[in-house]
Amino acid sequence: MLVLDRRLTAAALRPGAVLDAVGRALVAVARGEASVPPRIAALTPAGLLGAMPGYVPGLGLAAKLVTVTADPRHPGRGFHRGLVALFDEADGRALALVDGESLTEVRTAAVATTGALALAARPGLGRVAVVGTGAQARAQLALLAAVLPGAEVTVAGRDLPRARSTAALYPGARVAAGIEDAVRAADVVFCCTGATAPVIRREWLAPGTHVSSVGGSQGPELDAGTVRDAILFAEWTGAAGAPPPAGAHELQDLAPGRQVTLLGSVLDGTRPGRGGDAEAVTVFKSTGHAALDVAAVRVAYDVAVEQGWGVRVDL
Repeated sequence: MLVLDRRLTAAALRPGAVLDAVGRALVAVARGEASVPPRIAALTPAGLLGAMPGYVPGLGLAAKLVTVTADPRHPGRGFHRGLVALFDEADGRALALVDGESLTEVRTAAVATTGALALAARPGLGRVAVVGTGAQARAQLALLAAVLPGAEVTVAGRDLPRARSTAALYPGARVAAGIEDAVRAADVVFCCTGATAPVIRREWLAPGTHVSSVGGSQGPELDAGTVRDAILFAEWTGAAGAPPPAGAHELQDLAPGRQVTLLGSVLDGTRPGRGGDAEAVTVFKSTGHAALDVAAVRVAYDVAVEQGWGVRVDL
């Protein structure tokens, strides 16, 4: 079995390849081709340990163990740590074990970007706001810098010094005075926080704004007004149909008949996305999904084998 440490896992997760693989995984989920049971979790006073197995034809068979905990030294911040194992889908051999923290950050940034590219009202995303200053916000900025250099990017967070250091990951990004200022001026918002209560308000969103919300494991990032008025998208039906931690806090108790479109259906052309409505507010709510981990670990494994990276162990 090939083992990649954190540094090599991050190096093997090439942004363009991960974007492509994540898109393939989302389409497989929407078509019912992937085998991915709902995430389960053991709850502790500090957080949770989640288990996420999945199989995606053409990408592979993998499983992630992930812990989500609060940072006791910094209230309002948290950690996502874990391991991802890739298996041979034919004979069950363990092929690779990689760092789950690096992988989760990159695949989450990739799916948020995929959602924005598919649903934004303006080509090239327009004016981008990244809300958050933690690991996921930093991963989002790093991925945008790799795949969409030259965009107009603003970073916002509660801690201005941290916002400045986070903004440095995207050349030319500026720091907003506050979250409201950044969101009001944005065409696309990436919300990447550990929020337990909404940090985005409906009245801040201009007509045509797209929001990719990837945080909020402990509570909602978006207020009820945003969810009420937006066209909603998710990775899988359980984002609205399953309770947290599998489902999204924001998508619980939707009105009867309220539609949540699978992003993979937009990517393969079977659903229209925003449907040509340039004034609509769109929201892609990501809960994380094992199919995305399968996609990312496949990229990491293939790159590592090609480059001769990692350590081989007999397990």
